[in-house]
Amino acid sequence: MGAGPHGLSALKALLQNGIEADGFERESDVGGNWNFGAENSRVYESTHLISSKPFTQFPDFPMPDSYPDYPSHRQVKEYFERYAAHFGLRDRIRFSSDVVRAVPVDEGRAWDVTVADRVTAQETTYRYAGLVVGNGHNWNPKIPDYAGRSEFRGEVIHSADYKGPEVLRGKRVLVVGAGNTGCDVAVEAAQNATHAWHSTRRGYYYNPKYMTGRPSDQVADSLLALRLPLGLRRVLFKASLGIAVGDLTKFGLKRPDHKFFETHPIVNQQLVYYVGQGDITPKDDIDRFDADGVVFTDGSRVDVDLVVFCTGYLVRFPFLEQDWLNWKDDHPQLFLQMFTPSFDNLVVSGLIQPDSGQWTLAHWQGILIARVAEALRVRPSVAHGFLSRSAAEADRRYSAGAHYKDSTRHYFEVAHQDYLRALQDAIHELEVSA
Repeated sequence: MGAGPHGLSALKALLQNGIEADGFERESDVGGNWNFGAENSRVYESTHLISSKPFTQFPDFPMPDSYPDYPSHRQVKEYFERYAAHFGLRDRIRFSSDVVRAVPVDEGRAWDVTVADRVTAQETTYRYAGLVVGNGHNWNPKIPDYAGRSEFRGEVIHSADYKGPEVLRGKRVLVVGAGNTGCDVAVEAAQNATHAWHSTRRGYYYNPKYMTGRPSDQVADSLLALRLPLGLRRVLFKASLGIAVGDLTKFGLKRPDHKFFETHPIVNQQLVYYVGQGDITPKDDIDRFDADGVVFTDGSRVDVDLVVFCTGYLVRFPFLEQDWLNWKDDHPQLFLQMFTPSFDNLVVSGLIQPDSGQWTLAHWQGILIARVAEALRVRPSVAHGFLSRSAAEADRRYSAGAHYKDSTRHYFEVAHQDYLRALQDAIHELEVSA
């Protein structure tokens, strides 16, 4: 279910391997989060990829040569439309169909999936031998609760509802959160608001999109190809960032409290520029709200008209019981970020946040799903042997030796080269057992 990149790639892989499959999508078109204007889409007018084109695209369906290094959300949406058309997926997807619930039947050997038509509200139940969930994890807003917020007379929104700079114009704006969205919105506030403040809990490394004239992720992957040790790569990245940007504390930004590769990469070279111009004022975490503004943990205070929480999302599967997905500490823990100990025929695709492009990983997740489905059908002992590791390996992190910060933002973080190797090893394991 889901017609974003992971739903599409899983559906394609199943069909290509002769496994009958249907897709369900709550919106009227493909694209998932990149379907700008759809109810659960979280992209905004200026959204572009932060990973470059060759590291983001599906390996069996390259993006057009005419696309820039970092395509816009409109180009990405068009790319998904072409992908669905090329592989004949549209005829297998029921659009405007909201999955209301999915329940195991026949002692867990099948699933009844109840779907509501969003136009007629009519509900229909379908039975399937297995269930692949690809409903995304960047749609359910995580909204922090600060003292005094109910007293605040200004406006508060979450970035989930932010679509463009018109809401910022002529206002005193506080942006909360230092992820890629938080930095983008802070930059747009610098360009449109009366003034912008940017509140963060910790310092971060702000990576440029280009280094030595090339997309920075391509430079980074060149170092990976040399198989340099993690410590040496950290030294090289810190040195290169020091040359490109300099000492961030001189701009009033916090010193990072972590090493390179311990947080999700922030790719934004404009934030430091606007901080240096005085259009963005860095601030500490919020302590409390009052009627007209915000007090920060360092005791300082500002009057603001609008607060934009860019504080991320919490993963939710409203149509499934949490226990079925090995739920712990407010998130599921799954073998290979995909397989639950509860059911061999329940798979999640897309519960990853890589340090590079995602859709290559989506492609290989789809291939692995097809291999498991085929094994369950014709070699059940092989499939059960593979999936029996789900409980023991549910908490494995694919971090290439780095220690990610403990936060909701990093529950699903993976080092792309480490995770890709694990997927390919799993596929090979199932194929040699054929």
